[in-house]
Amino acid sequence: MANFIDAIFFLYMFIGLYMLFLLVLIYFPNRKNIFDFPQAKIEPISIIVPCYNAEKLIGRTLDSLMNLNYPKSMVEITVVDDKSKDKSVGVVRSYVKKYSNIRLIISERNSGGAAEPTNIGIKNAKYDIVAVTDDDSTPDKNSLLKMVGFLQNDRKVAAVTCAVMAKNPATFIQKLQAIEYTLISWSRKLLDLVDSVYVTPGPFALYRKKYLEEVGLFDTKNMTQDIEIVWRLLSHGYKARMSLGARVYSETPFKFKDWFRQRVRWNIGGTQTLMKYKKMIFRKGMLGNFIVPFFSASLFLGIFGLGIFVYLFGRRFMLSYLSTKHSLYGGTALLYLQDVTFSPSILNYFGVVLFIAGSLFTVTGLIVMKEIRSKYSKLFNILFYMLVYLTVYPIIMITALYKILAGNYKW
Repeated sequence: MANFIDAIFFLYMFIGLYMLFLLVLIYFPNRKNIFDFPQAKIEPISIIVPCYNAEKLIGRTLDSLMNLNYPKSMVEITVVDDKSKDKSVGVVRSYVKKYSNIRLIISERNSGGAAEPTNIGIKNAKYDIVAVTDDDSTPDKNSLLKMVGFLQNDRKVAAVTCAVMAKNPATFIQKLQAIEYTLISWSRKLLDLVDSVYVTPGPFALYRKKYLEEVGLFDTKNMTQDIEIVWRLLSHGYKARMSLGARVYSETPFKFKDWFRQRVRWNIGGTQTLMKYKKMIFRKGMLGNFIVPFFSASLFLGIFGLGIFVYLFGRRFMLSYLSTKHSLYGGTALLYLQDVTFSPSILNYFGVVLFIAGSLFTVTGLIVMKEIRSKYSKLFNILFYMLVYLTVYPIIMITALYKILAGNYKW
């Protein structure tokens, strides 16, 4: 049994190190042009804002869209309210009266997710280039100009994402999320360099409307429709790109309970997508040959690590308990001096190497993204992120799997 656990541990470490060093090997040859983007030609764009109970934030979102460094006459903004229970509609109507390029559509029913109102907005969009943004997000003023060129430069590109950053992190858990968001954005750009962008997050993304309509728009049954739509586009031969120079700032949960619930939803949606496209593995170019295996490893690797830890901890606890009980009954010594030793094994070395490599990757990502001096990037926060924050993810994944099996989940 011990040899089997060792083999599993070696496999776990190998996959972890492989994924990490693969991203590093992608970064170094491309480090000088990682923020580059094709020059954009000005053409009309429809921006869709699915909205639900966002009366405190939707105004700020609309202000940021009106302040985009893009001709106002070339931008159409459509807010699709998903039957909000607060005063969101009233806030949006005040903007409709003020700006001629903003309009409001109110859904006939609450759909319980972002996909349906987004689809309504897309169907009513005037232009072929469609942007989708969350009701609590604020794109940087130059984000459109840094993203549109990717769609224009290659007609096979159907979607473009950008760097999603945390908006004004205040609480401790928000500061940890700010580190996470920064690293995710950097890693996503590295995947972009090998044609492997697999998600266009809701805070801000661009699409070709005709390609979305061709593949069937967003999946209203998926908990992470922004992942599923990219996989569907890729399966039809289209591409997704990432503009690291473009940024959007998104609200993050400020309580652990809300953060945990959000991450469970993400894992449920990721698992739904993986199950839907599992037959694509080792087929359909980069989707099946890299994205599906890479995403699967990212999603489930932590569970194996947690399982190994629980087994080793439980085994040591039981051996210690039985040894202590035997010693007490037999009247022998509980501990001999020669027992107090530390014999490092190759497993210890691999664990240390993985932690050091992960820490260097984290710090490098923060430096590249020019966030190392931010108020959230203190040494304690980075260490806590590495040692505690990431260790919760296997528990999140287990919770997500339980909810999927029980059929007990919603947006």
